[in-house]
Amino acid sequence: MSGIGLIISLIIAIVVIIVSISKWKLHPFLALMGVSLILAIVVGIPLQSIPGMIGSGFSGTFTSIGIVIILGALIGSILEKTGGAVKLAEVVVKIVGKKHPDLAMEIMGWVVSIPVFCDSGFVILDPIRSSLQKKTGYSSVAMTMCLSAGLYTSHVFIPPTPGPIAAANTLGVGEHLLLVIGIGALVSIPCLIVAYFYANYIGKKVKTEEDMQATSEESYNELLRSFGTLPSGFLSFAPIIVPIIAMALGSISDMAGWSGPVDILLNFIGTPIIALTIGLIFAIILMIKTKTMSKFYDITNETLKVVGPILFVTAAGGVLGRVISEAGFVGYMQEHASTLATIGIFFPFIVSAILKTAQGSSTVALTTTAGIMGSIADPGSMMNLLGLNTPLAGVLTVMAIAAGAMTVSHANDSYFWVVTNFGKIKMEDGYKTQSAITGIMGVVGIIFTFILTLILI
Repeated sequence: MSGIGLIISLIIAIVVIIVSISKWKLHPFLALMGVSLILAIVVGIPLQSIPGMIGSGFSGTFTSIGIVIILGALIGSILEKTGGAVKLAEVVVKIVGKKHPDLAMEIMGWVVSIPVFCDSGFVILDPIRSSLQKKTGYSSVAMTMCLSAGLYTSHVFIPPTPGPIAAANTLGVGEHLLLVIGIGALVSIPCLIVAYFYANYIGKKVKTEEDMQATSEESYNELLRSFGTLPSGFLSFAPIIVPIIAMALGSISDMAGWSGPVDILLNFIGTPIIALTIGLIFAIILMIKTKTMSKFYDITNETLKVVGPILFVTAAGGVLGRVISEAGFVGYMQEHASTLATIGIFFPFIVSAILKTAQGSSTVALTTTAGIMGSIADPGSMMNLLGLNTPLAGVLTVMAIAAGAMTVSHANDSYFWVVTNFGKIKMEDGYKTQSAITGIMGVVGIIFTFILTLILI
């Protein structure tokens, strides 16, 4: 098959994936694998080549990303169970001040969600949000939206959250994880700013039952006492900060052109797997200090159960990307490269936004879109077709996909229900608050990413 038939087949495949996940409630893994197999047959890939192609596309994901995702998720789980995440929140409150509870919640959420899933992070931090609201009398909706926005921003933009790690590896920039973290933090800034102003705007329009309740400082103090003795700030930050420092040292060594034993050592500890392993060691020290080592097995077991589906979906997305690469889609698209080049960085954003809005999962949108885009190292990938074939272009494409994966959170997204239910926001107001703020952040994210492409590449 060639020409327009390939494009039609790809469009139909994406539509079938969306419908099967969102309407037929088929698991994303089965949807991606099934559609990939059918697509491979329909476009005429030799039958004898398909099993090996599926196997290599699937296993390649585990080779490059599996351990990184597991380590990042395990660090997050330990911070959650030991009270380290709460300590992070407390430190942020002290820095920002209690006179700005909305800003405190946004920054708190942004920090905590770097290692912790946004759903879990909201559940962890919502009691603090609720009690701060009672203490200050500030708008409940504004604080809820700021917390939601802070959590969601780092969830899609900043590793070691699995989504951006998976996208980075699929696009071939997994070895530049520090750059992904740095650019992700930079793109976060305008998203957080616009979210802050919209949260306060909508907080004046929408009210909840919490806004009608009396304030009480004692309820806040009681909440903190319920956690017992929190770990130190250093031990709480170390599992996150130390891996970032390790990766930074590796990058500095490369840029400085160092050689010899020092360079070998710094490059060793700067690889994502080793850096996150060091972070895990600090997380274990945190468990020892908080006397929770008896829970380590259970925490690890629970984390693997959570991470397993993400790994499988990511691997299935890799299979789809391999089929797209082998089928000749890009060959036809290259004939129309001038047209596609005008879309540029907006192409992955649009695909990701469609997937996110249709099926609800940001992680699925991130991993599936990255699979469609392919690697910068693959001459036949969409990345090369669009001229996004350098490491920096790959990192910015991760940002574009992540911005799309925010757009938008609504009724088919579990996070939508976590935010509205815990924030005591009515269903009909959820679209004015959660859906609207995620849509605005996604658009601002891609605009800022586009500006960065004009400056950096």
